[in-house]
Amino acid sequence: MLPRPLFCEEHNMFRDSVRRFMQNEVEPNHADWEAQGYVDRSVWLKAGQNGFLCASMPEAYGGAGVDKRYSVVLMEEIARANATGLGFGLHSEIVAPYILHYGSEEQKTRFLPKMAGGEWISAIAMSEPAAGSDLQGIKTNAVRDGEHYVLNGSKTFITNGWHADVVIVVAKTDPQKGAKGISLFLVQAGTPGFEKGQRLKKIGLKAQDTAELFFDNVRLPAESLLGGEGEGFVYLMQELPWERLQIAISAVESAQAAIDWTVDYVKERRAFGTTVSAFQNTRFKLAELQTEVQVARVFVDRCIELILDGKLDSTTASMAKYWCTDLQCKVIDECLQLHGGYGYMWEYPIARAFADARVQRIYGGTNEIMKELITRSMGLGAR
Repeated sequence: MLPRPLFCEEHNMFRDSVRRFMQNEVEPNHADWEAQGYVDRSVWLKAGQNGFLCASMPEAYGGAGVDKRYSVVLMEEIARANATGLGFGLHSEIVAPYILHYGSEEQKTRFLPKMAGGEWISAIAMSEPAAGSDLQGIKTNAVRDGEHYVLNGSKTFITNGWHADVVIVVAKTDPQKGAKGISLFLVQAGTPGFEKGQRLKKIGLKAQDTAELFFDNVRLPAESLLGGEGEGFVYLMQELPWERLQIAISAVESAQAAIDWTVDYVKERRAFGTTVSAFQNTRFKLAELQTEVQVARVFVDRCIELILDGKLDSTTASMAKYWCTDLQCKVIDECLQLHGGYGYMWEYPIARAFADARVQRIYGGTNEIMKELITRSMGLGAR
């Protein structure tokens, strides 16, 4: 493997700490969490106590004030362990940055320390039953009424939705203005009219508490608005490159984990009087997959350098998201094939990874949308 100069000794020490946490607190419990459909809240508190939540947030708000590379390490170790029930990345590096970048001082002080400590779990509610990648097509609305907004609508496919103590809700405050009429709101659990639906049953990600959310005449104080009214779409577009890169980061590490599991398996599995690793087809296939994953990692590491410098553009992030998630699914499928019938058994990590990976080509904007964004940058947009 090529060296990764992106990380220094402190990052490597942090990685060792995260890996031990995964081995001791997560991996022994993940099967139980899959069976019950959600992870225990206790693991959030333990993660907070270890400094694994909102690490890149300033110390003044409960974070560690470190750079995003520490969050990258956490994402990679979660993917390596296939601990797909943990919604830490969305909580720490999607929701928290919205509050940090666009929230008032009161909002930052109220929400971020409890999020960093794992006391409060967060979610962001974009997708709706009839609007996924097309954010401008949302129907959820918030109407100003004196010193309040009245929120109505529903959301679906919301990661951390069932556990969530606070949710960033994307809503239209002026339906006539299109993208310029979209705003963001901070909605706390227990607010009258805000109800959580049942946990959704999915093909994979079975330990992740994905839920529907419903808003029926929810009266929100005007100070629940996150940032400026009508600025929500701009905020979403500004944060999307980092959000999409996070998906690519996890995809590459997941693919590498699949290769590592498969190498171990084919060395031990015997067929026709020899190990499966002795067959040229096995060796050549794994050589091809390892090369492709290595190429993807170099590209993603370069994207991480760009995000650290504030230079990652939407087009490049879209390339990373689409390419790496397509590759992840391909690699895991090929590795499952090398496991033979055992690859289809849920007790093997490759089977669970196969089911978990498929959604990565859908969420964060479908890969078809990613390609559309890329072609627009090439001057090939639809006329």
